[in-house]
Amino acid sequence: MPRLAGKAALVTGGTSGLGAETVRRFAAEGAGVAFTGRDGERGAAVERETGATFIAADVRSDADTDRAVSAAVERLGGLDVLVCNAGTGIVLPLAETPPGELTRILDVNVTGCLRYARACLPHLERRRGSIVHIASDAGVIGEDPIGAYSVSKAAVIMLGKMLAVDCGRRGVRSNVLCPGDIAPGMREMRAPGEPERPDDPSTWPVPPIGRVGEAADVAAAAVFLASDDAAFVNGAVILVDGGMRAAMRAGEESL
Repeated sequence: MPRLAGKAALVTGGTSGLGAETVRRFAAEGAGVAFTGRDGERGAAVERETGATFIAADVRSDADTDRAVSAAVERLGGLDVLVCNAGTGIVLPLAETPPGELTRILDVNVTGCLRYARACLPHLERRRGSIVHIASDAGVIGEDPIGAYSVSKAAVIMLGKMLAVDCGRRGVRSNVLCPGDIAPGMREMRAPGEPERPDDPSTWPVPPIGRVGEAADVAAAAVFLASDDAAFVNGAVILVDGGMRAAMRAGEESL
């Protein structure tokens, strides 16, 4: 039996990368799925492929958030799962990052999660649902080239824990996934002025598990956290990185 049969899920940032794969996997596991994003063309393509409902929305907008949640609940008949996946970043050391860029990144990565959690909570409470936040291994151990992103994802980890306390009292679980290097990766992680960054896993360090991670690995972990198998899992922070953050290697700063 599909692990999410009968459940209704809303995925933010579902038009590409981890988000799109999560939409695919949730739909394959029997969930009714709605997903948000700003790219209408990509959204329409994922919608055609999966049968999920695309809702054009920007996580930085309170009005868009309320509209998207209302549309998802109306379309799906309720809500069991929220996956906060929408994210952005910049390839730049933190000390060189303009404050306005940090504000933008925090608004998408951190405040966007809180916007959707607050808007979805009444609906999730009715079904004793759950929230899955997509953070990053960069939020566990910071990465120098992407300092602002690292700061934001560390905040997402703590946000997920605090919501586990606040929302847990209302019967809603909150957990955090921290992907490592995953292909395909985030479209909006690039240096200033750089075009969309292509993924080239052949140049990446190989995790101890023996291969580079795939978006499907993260989606599978999200399915577990959203399923009834994780009914007593609340406030967890799970690395999905093939063991990259498990230890230090001689001659390297970190894995």
